[in-house]
Amino acid sequence: MLQVSTNSAQTWNIDYHAAGLSIVNDEVFEWDIATIAPGRFHILYKGQSVTAEVVQVDYSTKSFQFKLNTHLVEVQVKDRFDLLLDKLGMGITSTNKVNELKAPMPGLIVAIRVEPGQVVQKGDPLLVLEAMKMENILKAPGDGTVGAIKVGLRDNVTKGQVLVQFT
Repeated sequence: MLQVSTNSAQTWNIDYHAAGLSIVNDEVFEWDIATIAPGRFHILYKGQSVTAEVVQVDYSTKSFQFKLNTHLVEVQVKDRFDLLLDKLGMGITSTNKVNELKAPMPGLIVAIRVEPGQVVQKGDPLLVLEAMKMENILKAPGDGTVGAIKVGLRDNVTKGQVLVQFT
């Protein structure tokens, strides 16, 4: 089962079967689709003709943008695993929210590469921590905005100490 939501806040539950049968919100969905070109399709549904074009795809967030005739439609898709994670409070929106970065080990701050108010993405370098004569680049664990830097250059830190807070 899939749950599909659009930018206009409509949501559908879709079951697709190998025989080509689709069930949308517990009703059989009968349509005919033909490929015109890569990413372009012709759809017949209830006697209406629609040209659909895939404009943008983001597989990591399972979001898609389509052009249906002349209208742009954004679609978010969740499979049964995404729905289960949402139910358990561990969905994509909760996992991408970052509140703080803590020191993974004791050491010395030898470089600060961000400043408050800076927007960072997962994997961006934030600080350099020297521990046991090795430099460790501490990276953003997720997307966020730097709210406060809780350490200064050449500060000694302990394991688990908050280094950066995000807003």
